[in-house]
Amino acid sequence: MDIFHEYFFQRALIGGLLIGITAPLMGMFLVLRRLSMIGDTLAHVSIAGVALGFLLDIYPVAVGLVFALMASFAIEKLRKAYKSYAELSIAIIMSGGVALAALLFTMGKGFNINVTSYLFGSILTLDNLDLWMVLGVTLLVGAFMIWNHKEVFLMAFDEDAAGVSGLPVRFYNILFTMLTALVISVAIKIVGALLVSALLTIPVACSLIVAKSFRHAVFASVLYSEAAVIGGLVSAGIWNLAPGATVVLLLILMLIATLLIRKGLKPV
Repeated sequence: MDIFHEYFFQRALIGGLLIGITAPLMGMFLVLRRLSMIGDTLAHVSIAGVALGFLLDIYPVAVGLVFALMASFAIEKLRKAYKSYAELSIAIIMSGGVALAALLFTMGKGFNINVTSYLFGSILTLDNLDLWMVLGVTLLVGAFMIWNHKEVFLMAFDEDAAGVSGLPVRFYNILFTMLTALVISVAIKIVGALLVSALLTIPVACSLIVAKSFRHAVFASVLYSEAAVIGGLVSAGIWNLAPGATVVLLLILMLIATLLIRKGLKPV
């Protein structure tokens, strides 16, 4: 197919494959900690940063990344303030991010068309700098997960036990949220800010159905994610569709198929 010979598509495919690794790795931790909505929150805050980047004529992804990191610190601060209502911190930051993005959109109406690619994703907008940033975040997340796999496992399933065992729980919570912010910030050009949280959670949802262990679940979630990214981007490239939408819809189809197959395998 001619689309594979296009340089822009090769860049997008490489970036998508890298995000297909990092997103479910972070998503597994978020899902097991019942913090799935953090992805949506950080994505909305990132868009506010992207809008400010266009307004100030600064590299938008970098500004979005800074905003997402600031939001990650704010979420952890509010989670400590509302210990019994941790999800409240997510709602507060998301509301603020949406409001700020709307304000910045009205201040720079001329760049709204450019921001659309960050909202819905576009294989045409991924440049070499974006690709290097995606690679850097992938290496950072991969190295962290390899060197801290035991700590990640304990934190994901029992934070109290992790604290009793001597782990710096607050430090790891902040670090996990920061890494999630990095992944989301570099992924919004691939799948779009409105859909990026799906890449964090749906592969994990699929893997939890078939997995027999934590390690198996992590491996399976990456496989689901990569299959959806490849299939979604190829479909988008061939038929000129929105890449984020095709990736997410393919993930949902995979989830439905996995549920049906799992149900069919169960004894009556």
